[in-house]
Amino acid sequence: MSVPTLKLNPPFRAEQIGSLKRPQALLEKRREYDAGKCTRDELRVVEDESIRNIIQLQREAGIKGITDGEFRRHMFYDGVFDNLDGMKHVKPVPLEMFMDYVPDVAAFKEHDFKGADTYICAGKLKRTKQFYVPQFEALKALTTPEEHGNLKITMAAPEWFHLRHGEFAYPKDVYKNDDEYFADVALAYQAEIQDLYAAGCRNIQIDDPLLAYFCAESMIQGMEERGVDHVALLNTYIKAYNDCLKTRPADMNVGLHLCRGNFRSGLHFSEGGYDRIAIKLFQEINVDCYYLEYDTPRAGTFEPLKFLPPHKAVILGLISTKFPRLEDVDDLVQRVRNAASVIADGENKRSFEDALNQIGISPQCGFASHAEGNLVDDDAMRKKLTLVSRTARAIWGEI
Repeated sequence: MSVPTLKLNPPFRAEQIGSLKRPQALLEKRREYDAGKCTRDELRVVEDESIRNIIQLQREAGIKGITDGEFRRHMFYDGVFDNLDGMKHVKPVPLEMFMDYVPDVAAFKEHDFKGADTYICAGKLKRTKQFYVPQFEALKALTTPEEHGNLKITMAAPEWFHLRHGEFAYPKDVYKNDDEYFADVALAYQAEIQDLYAAGCRNIQIDDPLLAYFCAESMIQGMEERGVDHVALLNTYIKAYNDCLKTRPADMNVGLHLCRGNFRSGLHFSEGGYDRIAIKLFQEINVDCYYLEYDTPRAGTFEPLKFLPPHKAVILGLISTKFPRLEDVDDLVQRVRNAASVIADGENKRSFEDALNQIGISPQCGFASHAEGNLVDDDAMRKKLTLVSRTARAIWGEI
């Protein structure tokens, strides 16, 4: 069996997480489409023009892992379960179907958000159409052949609706247990990844704030009070990930992004360092790199990075998408060096130079996980992305 090796380019020294601020013209046209006042083709024209502009912004900012800004979506997690046969759209959702121990559920109830919708499994799950391939093909059409191998597609986490709905996630006459449910989820992801690869995609990122929720004491306590075995559930999710990815091609970069929530105006849902899950996260999930929130103290220290294996990369989310204030380059450089020191002196010791070679930098999350976006305007977003590449050049001499 071959020894795993570190993958770079992608991921790049200067990264971004996926979602970018939608222009007002696109938001207005999507509202028209949702209201039945324009056609899908008319919306597509505005999407394409908006994506052309955001591609150029990324180029100018020094971002090589170009995305479409998630401009064809409403929420960052769109794409899988809304296109999967066997899932049922539910709106409004009976509140008892949400697990109160999940941090974003608790936050939504606290802020009295109304009219939430969701997807619940109602029958056997089967992928009968592609999830993200059309978005990738459209992005390819707007970029150059030299860029195609770097283009990044962001994907929903396989356990997205399972955690928040707990016992209501699927009918017991459809699936007897979680293993059966996730076996069919894994088949869908395997097929999608194969189709993405065939289309030329070599760079995917799975967005998963739910794994970071296992770092939150509030969720652990809530699960224990409800009799949920959080250790076993995390193991179930890790197995689901590995099953989803077990047939992926060796030359495809697969990244995993963790944050603690980034809803409208940057609202976050949980706090807690990666310490509780670090060994499982870094050593048991078969991905190539991690995009980790590290812009505020709520994400904890760099100490959990001591468990990062030598063949995996970590992209440190040191720059905030929640506020327009620009971080200091010298401070960012020092934080990256501090992280490299932890990795070098970690469980599997290595040189400082080797540890530094495993690192890249990025914002902690997207600029618009929700279509409405954060309290950062277009100019501030451009400056933040440029800061990412400027800092990368200061550290590694490249982006």
